[in-house]
Amino acid sequence: MIHTYRVLGMTCGGCEAAVKSKLLALPEITAVEASKDTQTATITLEKHTTLAQLQEALGGSGAKYQISALQTHQTAPIHQTNQETQEVKSWVKTYKPILLIFGLVALVACVLQINNNAFDFMAWMRHFMAGFFLIFSFFKLLDLKGFAQSYAMYDVVAKRFPAWGYVYPFVELGLGLAFCINYEPKIVNIITLLVMTVSIVGVLQSVLNKRKIQCACLGAVFKLPMSTVTIVEDALMMGMSGAMLFFMNT
Repeated sequence: MIHTYRVLGMTCGGCEAAVKSKLLALPEITAVEASKDTQTATITLEKHTTLAQLQEALGGSGAKYQISALQTHQTAPIHQTNQETQEVKSWVKTYKPILLIFGLVALVACVLQINNNAFDFMAWMRHFMAGFFLIFSFFKLLDLKGFAQSYAMYDVVAKRFPAWGYVYPFVELGLGLAFCINYEPKIVNIITLLVMTVSIVGVLQSVLNKRKIQCACLGAVFKLPMSTVTIVEDALMMGMSGAMLFFMNT
């Protein structure tokens, strides 16, 4: 069952993430899509839930977010309802920010090889990872609270310890700077491998369970859906750090 409700009080990406998190706490709800622009929330339910129960999940009658009925029950699949009311986006258009970032970082890493007599793959990976972590931490820090709230919806550590969501962007920033100056490469690559391995667990769970939630990889700035792209992103960093550790020991 899918219902769309009016939800007043959302003013930023953090508000959208908060509404999603609070409503998903109800066991009857399997997916939530909230929009501050339309002041609505599209909710997928396994069984009927009253407005009173939804409002209670949002904090009660005096809470910041107020929910009310907007339209009647829809039986069509989610991709035929809320997504068809907007312009259908292609895969490339949806993930354009990530594709551009990866392309630009890869290009800069290649340009840095110009003065070398031969292509140094280890140096290329280090420069790529430096750019990756610095850019991704930048977007997370633009709205630290919004990122932390979105991250806590799927990350296995942030779910139990919400403070991790506020620390994680600074960890990425530190890793980016460390790769820039090639500081303690073995230790930094081990930390990268551990951090990305833990990170990918929550991503895999969300994708395999087909949860319709927002990916927090670019913070709350871009509204990117959680998908296999996020898995590839984390797996790529794991693969590069693992490869660098392997070559260091050979």
